Amino acid sequence: MPDRTARAALGLAAVLLSTLTACGLDAPDPVSGLKDDLRHVPRKTAPATRPHLVKQCSAEDVRVGHSSTTGSRGHRRTRTWYTTEHRRTCHDVRQGTESYTKEIRPERWCVRLDDVNGDRGQDDVWFRVDHGDYTEALIARYHTRLRLDSATRTVYC
Repeated sequence: MPDRTARAALGLAAVLLSTLTACGLDAPDPVSGLKDDLRHVPRKTAPATRPHLVKQCSAEDVRVGHSSTTGSRGHRRTRTWYTTEHRRTCHDVRQGTESYTKEIRPERWCVRLDDVNGDRGQDDVWFRVDHGDYTEALIARYHTRLRLDSATRTVYC
């Protein structure tokens, strides 16, 4: 039996999944059709720079006054005393630049199908798929019926 942490994680995942499903973000429906064309768009990156931020802290001692009052009316007496408090403030300071790889275009795999879901009027429809479905379509022969589980319809690829 899973321990308490694992059960809590499973419960959280179930709640998250049901919430996403209620919002209409469920998994795409499978699509079938005849293989027409394939397209792989590689990931495009470029070197870029951004400010390098360093946390800089400063400490200071501040003299703070305190007071307390005792008594009432004419016998009122106020006592005042001072203490020194140590305060530390931190903020990010720019210190040069750092290099990183910026993603300009993500990697995409696309399959073009004819006779989508058996409708002969739907030809040359592009679908964006995951790598597994793309590999399956890659090894299939031209105009072979395919079932794509991860297909998302797209205008271009």
